[in-house]
Amino acid sequence: MSLQGVRLSLSAGCLLAAGAVLVSACSTAVEGKPVAAPGAGATEPSFPTARPIPPPQPTEPTPAPSVPKTPAGAIPLPPNDNGYVFIETKSGKTRCQIASGSVGCEAAFSNSPLTEGEHANGVNISADGSVQWVLGNLGAIPTVTIEYRTYEAQGWTIAADVDGTRFTNDRTGHGMFVSIDKVDTF
Repeated sequence: MSLQGVRLSLSAGCLLAAGAVLVSACSTAVEGKPVAAPGAGATEPSFPTARPIPPPQPTEPTPAPSVPKTPAGAIPLPPNDNGYVFIETKSGKTRCQIASGSVGCEAAFSNSPLTEGEHANGVNISADGSVQWVLGNLGAIPTVTIEYRTYEAQGWTIAADVDGTRFTNDRTGHGMFVSIDKVDTF
């Protein structure tokens, strides 16, 4: 008897038994391995073997964002134990406190805005470019008098010349130019 005939007999036997009794042992599963005769049925589809995809070839390197860097030859000014550098300009008219996050300068500005009814004698710029005019006094700070040269302190480049002093944050590019007659922020 062929495999198909066995299935039909089992199925018919289950059908007959189902009519008379509750079927609990009927099954259409047959133990063994099916073997196909040559030319019988569809063949397995063939798929191309997957080939590894090569990693993408590097293109031209992406340039880093344009951020000002400390100029070569800048004179380093080391901070004190609290992370501050205190300077005084060569003219002696401006004193500044430099920290990694901000620069504050004190002077008798000729054209400062009013703060609390008085002309501000201090200006502060943060590394992110926020500016604040203040009234105050830096007190008896241990300043270093700078010459008309370029310096580096706490991530700021300080370019001093006879016209004023320019502070530029090396990371963000924000800063200010300070002189007695004007303060320009950027």
